[in-house]
Amino acid sequence: MVSKHSVDGEAVSLNLNNAETVLSSSDIAVVNFYADWCRFSQILAPTFDEAGRKIQEELSTPGSVVFAKVDCDREGTLAARYRINKYPTLKIFRGGVMMKKEYRGQRSVDALVQFAKDESKPSINDLQSMDELNSLDMKKLHIIGYFDSKEAESFRTFSRVASILRDDCQFHAAVGPISVNERAATGDRVNFRSSDTTDQGNQYPLVLTDFDSLYKWSTEKCTPLVREITFENAEELTEEGLPFVILFHHPDDSTTPTDFRNRVQQEAAHEKASVNFLVADGLKFAHPLHHLGKSAKDLPILAIDSFRHMYIFPHPVKQGLNTDGLLKKFIEDLHSGKLHREFHHGPDPTPPAIEVIASDDKPEPDSNTKNVPRDDVRTQPQEQKITSPPESTFKKLGPSRNRYTILRDEL
Repeated sequence: MVSKHSVDGEAVSLNLNNAETVLSSSDIAVVNFYADWCRFSQILAPTFDEAGRKIQEELSTPGSVVFAKVDCDREGTLAARYRINKYPTLKIFRGGVMMKKEYRGQRSVDALVQFAKDESKPSINDLQSMDELNSLDMKKLHIIGYFDSKEAESFRTFSRVASILRDDCQFHAAVGPISVNERAATGDRVNFRSSDTTDQGNQYPLVLTDFDSLYKWSTEKCTPLVREITFENAEELTEEGLPFVILFHHPDDSTTPTDFRNRVQQEAAHEKASVNFLVADGLKFAHPLHHLGKSAKDLPILAIDSFRHMYIFPHPVKQGLNTDGLLKKFIEDLHSGKLHREFHHGPDPTPPAIEVIASDDKPEPDSNTKNVPRDDVRTQPQEQKITSPPESTFKKLGPSRNRYTILRDEL
């Protein structure tokens, strides 16, 4: 698709009247959400406009990539639609759909142009041989399509989905004679594959030309319940605003992450909207471990970062992940405030069982000492030690005030 709005190479000013048309008529749109009064927006503005001009000169298909901008003071409704909470924010759109990730790279003309070029590369790996499927990187998630022709409506629908979800999955297509055996029984088809699955039982079950259905199915497959956090995606994960339930593991340990994923799936999948389940390389994320008073020799470690404090799973990790209910209770204790309360005030008091004495045997008061026996002496709570949990580490990896004008204090 070629946007007539961008062939002159200048960044297009978006408003409520033209935004949908401009964004949907371009393959890729890089949009600068800014405010004139923001110092960082002022610094970026000439760089962004120059990058927009340069990319049109260098692309073989001018207009396939659009650089656009939104004045968030003038277009407050548009800014609110895309949940802008800091200035300047550079969002990426594909076929009119806003991507989860933002541009967070160097803010120079060359860097922006290179980013746009990388984003415009094909979203689908064209397989030359079915043998290529045997060498897929199984640390990643894969959507594989088998098609008779690239001219088919099913392939065009697949291509659109691949363009939108390319950051979450790797898309592959076997087209023509090389996939004839795979299409013999059902015709064109699409399958999901990961380290935990094979094509068997993971075939898209509906009509391939139905974009909404294929997009929904692919999104569910490409957005796993448990994700990996890296230094590259930490900022965007923190911006989702959900507490982290995070497993730090040794990179050579594949068993514990698998146990964690299985346990989350079994008893905490319903928590997906309230917490982020993550795994992390414990060697790369040594600083959060140090913050918790731990080191690589203590791996694996399971913890919650609430963006206020960090809490360690109170059980041996391997045992805990293989015991029903412990992970679920750990998350429930976060939601109820118990983790925070106990860190500040010590363990919640648990009244012991009170020994019941029959009335006939109840001792009489000692008239000399005037001491009256009291059963409730044994139930007095012990003095609570005031403690403080470690402060959040991952909150510090969120958007920096040295780079953005941030509008929401909770970030």
